[in-house]
Amino acid sequence: MVARAYSVAFQGVEARIVEVQCAVTAGMPAFSVVGLPDKAVSEARDRIRSALTSMSIALPSKRITINLSPADLPKEGSHFDLPIALALLSALEIVPNDASEGTVALGELSLDGKLMPVLGALPAAMAAAENDQTLLCPAASGAEAAWVGATQVIGAANLTDVVRHYTGQSPLVPAQPGEVLDIPNTRDLRDVKGQERAKRAMEIAAAGRHHMIMIGAPGAGKSMLAARMPGILPPLGAAEALETSMIHSLCGLLDEGGINRARPFRQSHHTASKPAIVGGGRGAKPGEISLAHNGVLFMDEFPEFPRTVLETLRQPVETGEIMVARANAHVRYPCRFMLMAAANPCRCGHLADPARACSRVPACGEDYLGRISGPLMDRFDLRLEVPPVGFADLDLPHSGDGSCEVAARVAAARSVQDKRFADHTELHQNADAEGEVLEDIATPDAEGAKILAQAAERFGLSARCYHRVLRVARTIADLDGAVDVRRPHVAEALSFRLTQTVVA
Repeated sequence: MVARAYSVAFQGVEARIVEVQCAVTAGMPAFSVVGLPDKAVSEARDRIRSALTSMSIALPSKRITINLSPADLPKEGSHFDLPIALALLSALEIVPNDASEGTVALGELSLDGKLMPVLGALPAAMAAAENDQTLLCPAASGAEAAWVGATQVIGAANLTDVVRHYTGQSPLVPAQPGEVLDIPNTRDLRDVKGQERAKRAMEIAAAGRHHMIMIGAPGAGKSMLAARMPGILPPLGAAEALETSMIHSLCGLLDEGGINRARPFRQSHHTASKPAIVGGGRGAKPGEISLAHNGVLFMDEFPEFPRTVLETLRQPVETGEIMVARANAHVRYPCRFMLMAAANPCRCGHLADPARACSRVPACGEDYLGRISGPLMDRFDLRLEVPPVGFADLDLPHSGDGSCEVAARVAAARSVQDKRFADHTELHQNADAEGEVLEDIATPDAEGAKILAQAAERFGLSARCYHRVLRVARTIADLDGAVDVRRPHVAEALSFRLTQTVVA
């Protein structure tokens, strides 16, 4: 007789169902695992043997064969311990066959039978729900998996609890979703003295998910401004939170099974490698751009990143997804994020200060910012110079609106866009609009079209730049509460691309 249980193999954020087959037959005593297992899966037999011994269950002197089907799909990770043990217990008639066949299981076994938490419980629960099966997982992963809500999640502390549950001796209570984490944001835009133009650019970027770059001298407040971006972004919706949490679940970033409704804000150091940014490495794991999905990726000291890393951003910022292609894996991850970059105008940082600039001015600035290719720079919707703040201004009282007021306006603009794109599954914010949709929502009035045509002819705007100006103008109109895009909206959108000589 062949007993069956089920588990999952991860391909990006997708969890593919794997059938775990167990056959106990006459022959020389052996315990083998086949079906393209990696080292961690092959070692499961030793952990399972020790765990069963701790429960006073002796393996028979027969040949035990475990097959992981489909056999051509790579199986990686210690989470196969529990489904293999469940299939074996079913083959030994300790656990009913119908119980094991109706269960998707994942969990790592310790030598004494305890179940250790594993990565990917949330995607596994999604796969179990689609297959109309129950999910069995370690108790520590139950709160995370229970967020799916469409399937029953059973969290067990050890293998003994699993046996007692399926034999009816002591049924386990289904796991409950973890708490919604509410991390207060204590950084307010009011803390930033001056830089009103930069604050306005941040508001526009947050409202329409537009990419922006800030260039200014050291100490001008670029990083300080970026750190306050999370405070003006609206919270994640239910679908967005689940989608983002599935990616974080694969990397073990969910704290105690809690779902965070705050949008991700990822900061990458300029020494980060290409796999760390776009994904890859062992198992083709998600990179920073995917971990920032539905949120913000802030890259400080932008020109200091390796050229190969910067160039890999060109496609993801346009498409909202990344295909991590390796010799043994082709994995697709979502990465719809807002790119926020900061840079000094030159290596010494004092290009605009004759008293402090180096002897290579202005060539040093051209060489330094020249590390950012034209096609990549063209993808920034908002480009602005952040001037240094004078000492006298630091003693002035707070000016401008705080994060709460700005966040309210951003939320209102996002609400308008949610209604606008309700019938478009692939469109979410103004930054996603293109083609006929962009023409329908962002065609300016006669005066706005005239000034845009003049700017396009005088400055030689590319088609991409032309459309990005229209998207930004649409967002400015949404913030203004206007139905149509008018001349002032177009003029302000153009001002963030054409008047900054340092970044032109």
